[in-house]
Amino acid sequence: MAAVVALGFLVALEFAARRYGTPGPITLQAREVMFAPKSGGLLYAAMALMTVVLTWRERCIAVATAIGVDLAFLVVRWALDAGTDGGHPFGIGALWVILGAAVVAVTRRTGPERVLLLKGAGLALLLMTGRKTGDTWLLITSKTRPAVLDQYVATADHALGDPSWLAGRIVTATGPVGFNLLDFVYGNLAVAAVIAALYQLRHVAAERRFPRHHLVRTFLVIGLVGPAFYMIFPVVGPVFAYGTGAEHWSAVSLWAPDMPPSAPWAVADLWPRTLPPVTAPHPMPFDGITPRNCMPSLHTAWATAIFIHSRKGPRLLRYAGTFWLIATLCATLGFGYHYGADLIAGVVFTLTIEVALRAYDRGWDRAGIRLAVYGASVLTAFLLSYRWLPLQMAQHPWAAGPLLLLATASVIYGYARTTQLWSRGTAPARHPEPQPEPI
Repeated sequence: MAAVVALGFLVALEFAARRYGTPGPITLQAREVMFAPKSGGLLYAAMALMTVVLTWRERCIAVATAIGVDLAFLVVRWALDAGTDGGHPFGIGALWVILGAAVVAVTRRTGPERVLLLKGAGLALLLMTGRKTGDTWLLITSKTRPAVLDQYVATADHALGDPSWLAGRIVTATGPVGFNLLDFVYGNLAVAAVIAALYQLRHVAAERRFPRHHLVRTFLVIGLVGPAFYMIFPVVGPVFAYGTGAEHWSAVSLWAPDMPPSAPWAVADLWPRTLPPVTAPHPMPFDGITPRNCMPSLHTAWATAIFIHSRKGPRLLRYAGTFWLIATLCATLGFGYHYGADLIAGVVFTLTIEVALRAYDRGWDRAGIRLAVYGASVLTAFLLSYRWLPLQMAQHPWAAGPLLLLATASVIYGYARTTQLWSRGTAPARHPEPQPEPI
């Protein structure tokens, strides 16, 4: 049933994208079977995720096959003097290996072995398809939401001290070193997630089953639910609404490769040098190109999920998860992609999703239901206050700012306390955890 719903959703997005003259997620993914992929690193990361169900010998064969296929395509392109059309020279081999694993599962495996291999290939394909689905969602937000609410969020952000303006000046002062470091972290979030997920799923091949809850599951749910908020609360971000956007126009080059590096729809060229004035906000029309993908910050949400799921790993993984979260927060603010209000909404959003998934596995005990409802209520209160009380928040920053931070901290505390009780077994589940059947 879930597969049918997912397929129907992808088909609907495909038709929606076609309506606006661009290929949808199914076409984009199918194209990468033969043509240079947009992100070779993501394809190899997805293949690595799939290999958790394989033996070490099968993993070596899979990696060697992927590299061999990529080298063959590279030689053919060189012989035909064909470029990559802006794509990545490697990655097709990884996609072929994933598809090949699915074919082998159907034709050569039976019983639990077939199910396990199909789950591994399906998880890898979901990760790749999620990226394509996200690109299509961003296109739809830019076409269906002609007015944006940046003035409301920017006004409310005064209560938090306008952190994007401050971070933007700091990143500018660090020069190309700081910019390139943060840009690398920002652009490789999915790869970092796969690294953390590989540690969580390291025992799948030996135990012949997946754990009930893992990072990829949270990632996919965030990516599925999050874009719905973009339709409800469309925001483009300070670098576009209050700046030229010239430094970061590559973010929308997928749909507008010939767009000049200017932002004629912006309020003024203020970011990050001059703070926006505190005036009564109103919806502002914006172009039909820039994605409305700010509220909440899904980059912050995903980085928070990586941080959470790295807590039970070795010291190096815990340090890496902490670094990736801090660097992602700095990048989202310092590049002008998000306001501070987006970030705290993203944190609350992630914790609500995470506790809901864990509570679902446990049978929806009272602690899980209470925290999931509370997290959803806090997120709703954030969105309502940004939309209907931004001027009052800006005029009383010493009251509104601490309230926003305390509300966020209360959700963080509730999550830490509830999961700690669960790990100690003092908050019993309504239904006992099912034991795996021996294979």
